[in-house]
Amino acid sequence: LTFDKAQLINLEYSLNKELIRTNRAGSFASTSIINCNTRKYHGLLICPIDKLGGENHVLLSALDETIVQRNAEFNLGIHKYPGEYYPRGHKYIRKYEIEPTPAITYRVGGVILKKELLLVEEEERILIRYTLVDAHSPTIIRFQPFLAFRNIHMLTHCNLDANTKYQHVKNGIRLKLYDGFPYLYMQTSKKSEFIPMPDWQYNIQYIEEKKRGYEYQEDLYVPGYFEMPIKKGDTIAFSAGTREVATTSLNQQFNNEIKKRVSKDSFENCLENAAQQFISKKGKKTKVIAGFPWFGHWARDTFISLPGLTLARQETQTFFDIIDTALKDVNKCFFQSEGNKVNPGKDSADPPLWFFWALQKFVEYHGNADKIWNFYGNNLKNILNCYKKGTDFNIKMHENGLLWVGQEGYALTWMDVIVNGTPVTPRIGFPVEINALWYNAICFALEIANEANDKKFIEEWKDIPLLIEKSFIETFWDQDKAYLADYVNNKFTDWSVRPNQLFTISLPYSCLTEQMRKSVLDIIEKELLTDKGLRTLSPKNPEYKGVYEGNEIERDIAYHQGSVRPWLFGHFAEAYLKIYQKSGVAFIKRKLKAFEECMTQHGIGSISEIHDGNPPHRPNGATSFALSVAELIRVNYMLKQYD
Repeated sequence: LTFDKAQLINLEYSLNKELIRTNRAGSFASTSIINCNTRKYHGLLICPIDKLGGENHVLLSALDETIVQRNAEFNLGIHKYPGEYYPRGHKYIRKYEIEPTPAITYRVGGVILKKELLLVEEEERILIRYTLVDAHSPTIIRFQPFLAFRNIHMLTHCNLDANTKYQHVKNGIRLKLYDGFPYLYMQTSKKSEFIPMPDWQYNIQYIEEKKRGYEYQEDLYVPGYFEMPIKKGDTIAFSAGTREVATTSLNQQFNNEIKKRVSKDSFENCLENAAQQFISKKGKKTKVIAGFPWFGHWARDTFISLPGLTLARQETQTFFDIIDTALKDVNKCFFQSEGNKVNPGKDSADPPLWFFWALQKFVEYHGNADKIWNFYGNNLKNILNCYKKGTDFNIKMHENGLLWVGQEGYALTWMDVIVNGTPVTPRIGFPVEINALWYNAICFALEIANEANDKKFIEEWKDIPLLIEKSFIETFWDQDKAYLADYVNNKFTDWSVRPNQLFTISLPYSCLTEQMRKSVLDIIEKELLTDKGLRTLSPKNPEYKGVYEGNEIERDIAYHQGSVRPWLFGHFAEAYLKIYQKSGVAFIKRKLKAFEECMTQHGIGSISEIHDGNPPHRPNGATSFALSVAELIRVNYMLKQYD
């Protein structure tokens, strides 16, 4: 994961490569590999702030370094302003590497400067370490911070409300621009002089936001700069955090943090490192961050990614910590998700059913079925009874045993995009994957209830699986087409070829015969499978969108109409190996290996949220996505079981 001078000075190439580092507690840093912010979601210290609703806020947006020799100044920073990039410090970069931590090497004449970056684990602090590798004359280094103090989804502009006063602290200053924010402490490991030169940097632009059709220009506040001499061989650490730190320990703290890092010397280790980034432990709550840089905690993503992020990595305690945290926020049978302020967690039909699947995977990996029922049986029974009797959004089990989902104006499955108040894929009725999950959940509950000898539950539910099996085939299967309908209601049967029917094969319990499963897998492999996952719609469909680009509406329309999802490869691999057993291992290994190139394409060292449906399947969406990483880890785990 190394980039050379020719790649780095080519802005068309380097600005598309992005960095994500987290503190494992909700805070993160994100920027391009040449440290030019291209999104409003970029920044060197982005933290959740409890007093401001717990949402992420950008405190330190950027830090420009300047090398001074013989009164000549060389600014190493780079920002996009209207019509130009300035000061174009990327031209001094000679190398970017990510092992053991992201590092840039600059060369300015006879000066060689190495810059390394990391976030302190479970602390809201970024450390940036500078080492002067070579210099032939007295050298001064300056640090110029660009401050935002704003919500991650917003932009800021020059205003009279900003409190620009600062106080001196040991080897630095502290300040907070607005009430409700914490102080930002900026300190150096070596004694420095702070030169106050308060100013607003106007019209800094974010090219990715412009492409996405959003507001893309903001003003950032620069309070001044820190200055100190640096000699050949010297190492200086710059710290920005929400509390004061002992500056004499900064270099040692950097070294201690480096030792905790997983080596990123292989594809498997990169996945391992990326997986750690999504686990957020704060106080007594442990959650899964769905993706970076803009996602929060989502119940569906949590339960689908749990086996890969925890069980396949031997993190059993973390698995239960996340489960128990999720169970603290349940309304009826719905799990809460961050992001929906009006109706948090109550507009998705499937997360409770994925909760069953996550527990099912634990039993598959570790056994203890009776203990799972003893611990979580009441939760499982509550969910099943809630769906059986009926709940919000017209979600209810019908007389045929199938689960009806939906009402006008809502998109309640995982294909949940709404444009101008209208769902792109409404799927009201009997969605195929919801009913596959429903059948699987009931069968799993009966399985572990039997282990725990819960006769009352068994008696109440034992006849329902047979009812569902019969209705499922009658409702979804077409003998001539030889695949399953995507959803069915009283007026319409949708025969669009989508990956939703895949779950009827990948889930442990299936209503389909062996021949049906093989036939479904064949059409998915033929029309949906790519080297980067599965398309969300067949290219043969007139609604297919092969490229994910344009403004928000154009992108939303393409989101589930052809865009490729890496995470779906996990369920494809599971289904494929179920059918072909050992003879299918080589094929799945080849497909998994094709993801290795993703490590240097978008989010460096991680896997993106989506890819274009059309070749060459360009990565897009969130640069680091929990589901994508988790399911590739799970595929690797499955392959190891065969080995």
